[in-house]
Amino acid sequence: MNTPDPHISDSERPVIRQLDDAAINRIAAGEVVERPASAVKELVENAIDAGATRIGIEIADGGKTLIRITDDGCGMSPDDLPLALSRHATSKIDGSDLLNIHTFGFRGEALPSLGAVGRLNITSRAEGHDAAMIKVAGGKIEPVRPAALRSGTVVELSDLFYATPARLKFMRTDRAESQAISDVIKRLAMAEPSIGFTLRDVSGGGQGRVTFRADPLSGDLFDALHGRLASVLGREFAENALKIDAARDGIRLYGYAALPTYSRGAAVAQFLFVNTRPVKDKMLQGALRGAYFDFLSRDRHPAAALFIDCDPEMVDVNVHPAKSEVRFRDPGIARGLIVSALRHALAEAGHRASTTVGSATLGSMTPETQGMPPRVYQMDRPSMGARGASYAAQRPADLPPSLGFAELAESYSGQLVEAPGSMSDAGEATAPGVEHLPLGAARGQVHENYIIAQTADGMVIVDQHAAHERLVYEKLKNQMAENGVAAQALLIPEIVELSDNDSAKLLEVADELAKFGLGIEPFGGGAVAVRETPAILGEVNAEAMIKDILDELDDQGSSQLVQAKVEAILSRVACHGSIRSGRRMRGEEMNALLREMEATPHSGQCNHGRPTYVELKLADIERLFGRS
Repeated sequence: MNTPDPHISDSERPVIRQLDDAAINRIAAGEVVERPASAVKELVENAIDAGATRIGIEIADGGKTLIRITDDGCGMSPDDLPLALSRHATSKIDGSDLLNIHTFGFRGEALPSLGAVGRLNITSRAEGHDAAMIKVAGGKIEPVRPAALRSGTVVELSDLFYATPARLKFMRTDRAESQAISDVIKRLAMAEPSIGFTLRDVSGGGQGRVTFRADPLSGDLFDALHGRLASVLGREFAENALKIDAARDGIRLYGYAALPTYSRGAAVAQFLFVNTRPVKDKMLQGALRGAYFDFLSRDRHPAAALFIDCDPEMVDVNVHPAKSEVRFRDPGIARGLIVSALRHALAEAGHRASTTVGSATLGSMTPETQGMPPRVYQMDRPSMGARGASYAAQRPADLPPSLGFAELAESYSGQLVEAPGSMSDAGEATAPGVEHLPLGAARGQVHENYIIAQTADGMVIVDQHAAHERLVYEKLKNQMAENGVAAQALLIPEIVELSDNDSAKLLEVADELAKFGLGIEPFGGGAVAVRETPAILGEVNAEAMIKDILDELDDQGSSQLVQAKVEAILSRVACHGSIRSGRRMRGEEMNALLREMEATPHSGQCNHGRPTYVELKLADIERLFGRS
């Protein structure tokens, strides 16, 4: 049975028609304005390009009924307003060079697209000109009229998608759309610490409520950025973030990346910017994962806010209408810079673990009051006479009155006396001032698994097995880096049939794979021959490994599969070769473990990203006992 082609008419030949401007703008709006958050992004970026220092955003019903953007930028003259609503009219570029772009916007599509699908009012005033207003609804532009405005621009978009009601059916709930708008504003706020942002929800009328606020910050770049990240991502991220500042071949990387022990269950705290433009790029996200993959388990994700600055001609931002994707001229440089800079920063952090670990420990120790009034644990300090009378009343009956509490230490106190060679003797033999070292001096062992150490201002609890496992793992990795990965030559090379594209993609990374003992070479057509495999892996299904590597290359732009498999073996070796739980340790052994942790990078977390120790400050401990 022949099925008629729906694209071909039986009655007449298809006719080529020129679409009118209204239809063209509605089609363009489908690409540029996907949802209310897309409209907010375009309008706020215009305000930033206009040199605004304060930007106010007001929304109602998740942006579906109202979006109002107010800025103090340079504004527009009455003659500029009609031109701003024309397609491909922009003040950002002159059209002669599409690579040398220094602004957020440059396509000239946002305003006419918004005017085609909603009711758009623009009121603006440029220096030396009178304020003016222009309206457009469903693509129909009204004449410019005088208006009242001190400076800057106010853009009001109401009834979004009223001209394309089918699009409204694809909108999510007001709450979800408001959250998407908030996420857009937070990303732009991170990119511009010197600009103040205020997001207000005015649903239901009135002044509404402020849902996000970030005041403008001044001073050093990193100080301003650190302050802005603290207000956007939270104080915990700022406390546990490492400063990143590196450059290579004309590309600079800066920002903050969190410690491995401050990880997330999903990739929701990864923010990447190229020339201050928020982007979602698989290659950059893959590089971020690659930098952390040796420190986090597969179900944990790093947190970071990273900025790449480079010559605009080194990156193409004209890839997608929403300008959320970029393409580097040499992506390998950017990826290598991210991986090396983050790994260097993590190594410099040494044994440091996140502060949230100690906070979580204190939280688990704090008893719940369940509505009971707070107890008073400590009275005012008594006078010397009152203390003397109290001591006398508490003196055992068989002791003479002259014997005070100082003389009771040997007979009646809780002092521990251990045999020679015990942990106490080892502790006494420890070098003086060892408590002032980061992990302090060992004072005991609990349940034959946890080391208790005293520091200058608190205490440290160390998981002896996890800590030693990390130390052994780092030693094995260093030995592998020095000696290389031993390769096992296959008696009969395994031939893997691939498409021409997959074969070319795989051979591009052949040198990198060879470093980890996987030797491949072309075998004619799309086939590749696997001649060597890493000896440490034993018997390997070469075809399955090759296909897994290709999947990773497609998804992330790079592959750490072979390296991950090799280091997984090293991790298991380290686990079996480390101090086991349940083993009693002497004092000098515990102190030696603490000193080695202080000298070994990444010793603050185990091979799976979990903390190897918990630090509690003395003030926090006293607060637990009501002594603060």
